[in-house]
Amino acid sequence: MNTNNQGYPHRRLRRMRMDDFSRRLLRTIRLSVDDLIYPMFVMEGKNKCEAIPSMPGIMRHSPDRLVQEAEAAYELGIPAVALFPVIASDKKSAGAEEAIADDGLIPRVCVQLKKALPQLGIITDVALDPYTSHGQDGLLNQRGQVDNDSTVELLVKQALSQAAAGTDVVAPSAMMDGCVGAIRAALEKAGFVDTRILSYSAKYASHFYGPFRDAVGSQAALGSSGKETYQMDPANKREALAEVQLDISEGADMVMVKPGLPYLDVLAYIHDNCQLPVLAYQVSGEYAMLKSAAAQGWLDEKSCVMETMLAFKRAGAAAVLSYYARNIAEWLQQNSQ
Repeated sequence: MNTNNQGYPHRRLRRMRMDDFSRRLLRTIRLSVDDLIYPMFVMEGKNKCEAIPSMPGIMRHSPDRLVQEAEAAYELGIPAVALFPVIASDKKSAGAEEAIADDGLIPRVCVQLKKALPQLGIITDVALDPYTSHGQDGLLNQRGQVDNDSTVELLVKQALSQAAAGTDVVAPSAMMDGCVGAIRAALEKAGFVDTRILSYSAKYASHFYGPFRDAVGSQAALGSSGKETYQMDPANKREALAEVQLDISEGADMVMVKPGLPYLDVLAYIHDNCQLPVLAYQVSGEYAMLKSAAAQGWLDEKSCVMETMLAFKRAGAAAVLSYYARNIAEWLQQNSQ
C-alpha cells in the first residue's frame, strides 16, 4: 500500500458513510408520521367500498366505512385527512348546485368525522369538478369557457358550507383568480376565523391526474377537454411564486405545489422564497406508477416510496398528501420497534 500522502485526499467524505451510527448522525432529513396527510374518497351509501382500478389498494368508501378507515389512520398517528367526494351522475349539473348543499356528502361526512374523531384534522376540497356535468372546475360562460368570477362566488358558498360542517381546513384547488381573498373575507364575516386555508397555489395542468379523475368520476364528463386556461403551464416556474405571493396576500395559511415529484424544483423554489408552510401532493399518477412498477417486481415499493418522501422533505415540504400515507405510517412504526 502506498503510504505517501501526496495525491491522497485529506477529506474523505466516505468516512461518515462507513457505519450505520455515523450515517444516522449525519442524516439531515428525518421522516415522521407528522409529515403525512391521507387523501380519502367518499361516496354515498352504507357499508360500501369500491376499488379504484387505476389506483390499486385505494378505495371509495361510504361515510360509515370512511370513518373506520380514518380511525385506523388516526391510530397510526396520521394528523389529518383530505376528503374528496364521488358524486352520483344524477346529482351533477352545469351549475354544480350539489357543491353548496348544506346536507351534501362532504358536510355530512365532516360532521360524522368530527363526532368520531374530534382531534383528527379535516381538509376539504373547495372545487367544482366532482359536481359539474362537464367536468371542469368552474362554471362555464356562453362561450363555453370557465368564468372566473361566477365560479369564485360559488366556491365561497362551498367553503362556508364546509366550514359550518366543522372542517378544519378549506382547500381551494380550482386556480381561480381572487378565490383565496374572497373565501377569507367570507369566513371572517361569518365568524369562522379559525378555519384555515390551504391554497393549491401552484397547481399545474398535469397529465398525472388521470387516476384521480377516474376515482371521482370527472374524467368521463371532461372527455378530451383540458384545464390549461386556469391551471399552470408545466413549463413555468417563476409564475408559481407569483401565484403563491398572491394567495399569501389574500389570506392563505398554507400553500401547495401539485403534482409532487415532477415539480420538486418548484417546491424548493417556493420554499426558499416563502415564509408560509409549503405542502406537496404526491398525486394519483405518481402513486399508480410506483404501484405498477412494484407489482411487476421492477422496484422495491417500500424503499422507493420512502425515498420519494425524503425527496419531498429535502425540497422543503412541510407535509405531503400521499395515498401511501397509511403504508408509510405503518413502515415508520415498524422501524421504531
